[in-house]
Amino acid sequence: MLGYLFPGQGTVRVGMGAWLRRRPAARDRLDEVDGLLSRPISPVCARGPLERLVATEHAQVAVTACNLAALAVLAEEGFEPGVVAGHSVGELSALHAAGVLGLADTVRLVELRSRLMAGVGVIGGMHAVMGLPVPEVEELAAEAGTDEEPLVVGLENAPGHVVVSGALPALERLAANASEARKIVPLQVGNAFHSPLMAAAVPGWAEAVRAAPMSPPRVPVVPNVTGEPTTDLDVIREALIAQLTGRVLWTATVTAVDEIAPGVEVGDSKVLAGLSRRAGARCLSMADPATLRRLARERAA
Repeated sequence: MLGYLFPGQGTVRVGMGAWLRRRPAARDRLDEVDGLLSRPISPVCARGPLERLVATEHAQVAVTACNLAALAVLAEEGFEPGVVAGHSVGELSALHAAGVLGLADTVRLVELRSRLMAGVGVIGGMHAVMGLPVPEVEELAAEAGTDEEPLVVGLENAPGHVVVSGALPALERLAANASEARKIVPLQVGNAFHSPLMAAAVPGWAEAVRAAPMSPPRVPVVPNVTGEPTTDLDVIREALIAQLTGRVLWTATVTAVDEIAPGVEVGDSKVLAGLSRRAGARCLSMADPATLRRLARERAA
């Protein structure tokens, strides 16, 4: 049994998905996703340019296409998940893997989510704060933010790896004040995701999620905003809505997955495998060519 972990948009890069194109099942799935989109994403993944690929309306779709293609490879090899989770937009890929969403609805919701979030306009950003525990980062964010220029912890990625999200002036104030942090890294994202600044996108997103056809999950799902396994479809649906402005509890999520099954990062990324190891959880990455061979050996043992 495996825990499937699906990466989010922070993992995009020009050339992503190239190894997947060498697998027939993945290539077919990438072509299928391209056909479901208003504009194919594969050319942008392959050739960029980077500034176009990292734009919200492209990044979320690009990472989802690779996630779904990698999932098709695992299915082709005869693997099935025992528990699923996804980082930010990766949660939609996880819901497809669990049987909650069909392929077309997954792609449609991801494309809508990306457009709604891009439509908010660039009013903020995100910084990774390295080397400090969550309570200290929360305190720094509270000191740097104001009612007009909010700043919050948006993602608890791993111990010592916390992402703050909010208004650009507040991010500048935090960077100036966080002398105890080992490093502060501005992220290549289009806005202040998982913060109150995404509130304008919530009504349209909530309407779409509540209207989307969903089936009870075949396996437990660990939503970002709870970090706890559930098979309750109402909890899953409302957590997907809350995630737009809510905090991603990724450390709690990978810990919960690890208690059920060892993880495998399903996509073209090694980011979640690295974060999982920092949290003391087991996780391989499908972007490592040795992973499928290792999983096959372990299954046969």
